[in-house]
Amino acid sequence: MEPRIQYARTADGLSIAFWALGEGDPFVCMPNVPWSNIQLEWQVPPLCLWFKRVAERRKVVRYDCRGAGLSDRAVADYSLDAHVLDLEAVVNHLRLDTFALFGPLHSGPVAVAYAARHPDRVSHLVLWCTYARGPDYYGASPQLQATRALLDLDWETYTETVAHVAWGWSTGEEAHDFAAFIRASVSREAVQATREAIEDYDVTNLLPEVRAPTLVLHRRQFALPGVDVARGLAARIPDARLALLEGASPAPFLGDSEAVLTAIGGFLGVELEPAPAAVDPGQAPVTILFTDMEGSTALTQRLSDARAQDILRTHNHIVRGALNAHGGSEIKHTGDGIMASFRSASRALGFAIAVQRAFAQHNESNPDTPIRVRIGLNAGEPVAEDDADGRTDLFGTAVQLAARICANAEPGQIVASDVVRGLVAGKEIMFADLGEVALRGFEDPVRLYQVRWREDE
Repeated sequence: MEPRIQYARTADGLSIAFWALGEGDPFVCMPNVPWSNIQLEWQVPPLCLWFKRVAERRKVVRYDCRGAGLSDRAVADYSLDAHVLDLEAVVNHLRLDTFALFGPLHSGPVAVAYAARHPDRVSHLVLWCTYARGPDYYGASPQLQATRALLDLDWETYTETVAHVAWGWSTGEEAHDFAAFIRASVSREAVQATREAIEDYDVTNLLPEVRAPTLVLHRRQFALPGVDVARGLAARIPDARLALLEGASPAPFLGDSEAVLTAIGGFLGVELEPAPAAVDPGQAPVTILFTDMEGSTALTQRLSDARAQDILRTHNHIVRGALNAHGGSEIKHTGDGIMASFRSASRALGFAIAVQRAFAQHNESNPDTPIRVRIGLNAGEPVAEDDADGRTDLFGTAVQLAARICANAEPGQIVASDVVRGLVAGKEIMFADLGEVALRGFEDPVRLYQVRWREDE
């Protein structure tokens, strides 16, 4: 379930959106300036899982920078000191006396400035693929100069290029999704203003003043900036540790994210739990879930093929993001939805509730093209078989019943069998009894329950 979004007020009068998740010593994850959106990024599967892993041992705090995401967009000042005000607003609002600070890429200089100015508040400083001076970044590669020219010419081409080149994401749906994420997070004008401000970043003189234990993390094949910049940072910060990891992505949640979490956990003195194991479809009982999008055929006929494909991509992004976050396995795509399996009924219901709430939020912002999904769940002992490509499919009565329950649900509903309801007894999930329902292909009526997922229910 997504954390509650709150707001803090900066000294210069801006509202900064943030959320906090978990218990324990605070770990403040600074935003990925300039494209930041704490609501949409919660639907990015590997990032969502990354946050949850850290939140198992720490209180994770995440916020949107000024000019981006859910924070105030009308901004005149994008300077380093202005971004320090964003951080100050959030930690002061939460009354955090001391906290560990994670500064990625363009937030790194801001983190250094705050740590040097507030040595009594930063317990640990983690710098990720970052730099001390703006020229260390912009002078690192001709690719950055090329993307900057694209920014002035065409916004969409620029975002696609950033996703495919600068971020190192493989060509495909993930890169397109990230490009769309950028466009939804920030305006071209804000990116241009941020880039101009970054050129003036220089915290070189503050590096020797950092008193917090510091870990400088960098990936060996990442060159924007390169390893030599990371070594320079570690050399200038008193007693800083340098850890060079394999990989090329500047996103800590991509590539070998396990190595990143292990390094951070060891530095903070906590042992992070291993990533969830893949679901074993042969383990009983398995909870089977189907989703089905309302009116997808009519949607294609009403809109252009490209626009309909965008909506379908949004659907897939939301569903798969929640699926990964709740430890589910996608068995197959059904065209208008997905079939998935879960090791526990509570995880499956958590996924279903998260998906419906995500679509409800999407529909508020897109009333002309709402996405309405029906979800059905059942649990049992399906038969697992591998196809020629090694993919596992599930068969049997438990699967057939889950599909029929989904078909019987109304758009926006989550409907579960009596078996699922029994498996989550005492889990604070609210149900409404729909009575016994005759389902096609089943001789006896089946007792069904509607899951109440709206916060006002």
